[in-house]
Amino acid sequence: MIAVNDNAAGEASPAVFEQNTDCLAQLSGVTKRFGSIVALDGLDLEVRRGELLALLGPNGAGKTTAISLLLGLQQPDRGRARLFGQSPNLVEPRRRTGMMMQEAALAAELRVGEQIDLVSSYYPDPRPLAAVMEMTRITALAKRPYGKLSAGQKRQVQFALAVCGRPELLFLDEPTVGLDVQSREMVWATLRELVGGGASIVLTTHYLEEAEALADRVVVLAKGRTLASGTVSEMRSLVVRKRIVCSTTLNAGEVAAWPDVLSATRDHQGLHITTTNAENVVRRLLAADEDLQDLEVQRAGLAEAFTELTQEVS
Repeated sequence: MIAVNDNAAGEASPAVFEQNTDCLAQLSGVTKRFGSIVALDGLDLEVRRGELLALLGPNGAGKTTAISLLLGLQQPDRGRARLFGQSPNLVEPRRRTGMMMQEAALAAELRVGEQIDLVSSYYPDPRPLAAVMEMTRITALAKRPYGKLSAGQKRQVQFALAVCGRPELLFLDEPTVGLDVQSREMVWATLRELVGGGASIVLTTHYLEEAEALADRVVVLAKGRTLASGTVSEMRSLVVRKRIVCSTTLNAGEVAAWPDVLSATRDHQGLHITTTNAENVVRRLLAADEDLQDLEVQRAGLAEAFTELTQEVS
């Protein structure tokens, strides 16, 4: 069910989390400040078993701070963070997680295979080294020093480190920034495979098509609060407007003046119309041009929903 929030809810009862075995991580009424800046403002957030949760929001919305609190890298000023029902500061729940943050400081002199072996040693049942490198397509980099890699190759290695321990819960903060198309497709395929195998994933990304392609559930943050949450389809439904594309001789300027039409433009693909009432506009198009062809009506995508939600608080 979709939820659109104007205000953050209060802190949940401590007993609620422990009784809900489908909730792997949780922020309850969390506030976090950095000086005069409020990064999170009474935020409630749940990560459920077997889902890929996409955290979306403009820069400064609080996405990275939320992940840092769930991982125990930072502490809330108010409210509570739980990871597998325990404090994120404990070793036991951390051994069930993997993470890939926006920035990582790794030993430049260690070879890639050595980096993975080192991180794997922290986990009780890690994946074999060869399997990790094959999964993340870095086998050819195994003997190269980390410091000699390109920025994109370093991101691939960081992704390998995030998945090497067979994590039940994986946190990925902008994982595909700096990756080429092939590497990005590798990450997408691996994430689908992990979720299919029962893992849960928290993903932050500025690539809305990435969230649209991968997410089971989306949470949109702005100014440290939840604006809306739901499935991708539910988020799309927040946007009333639709897009119409067709081949027609009708003048774009005249169509733009029709009732229910927000805009009309023309390019080599035909006439593009944005409307709040697609049915009425389609009927008028067919009546005005009996030779109209290639008619297509498209519902709003996640990008439109995100823009409409966040523009009111920008």
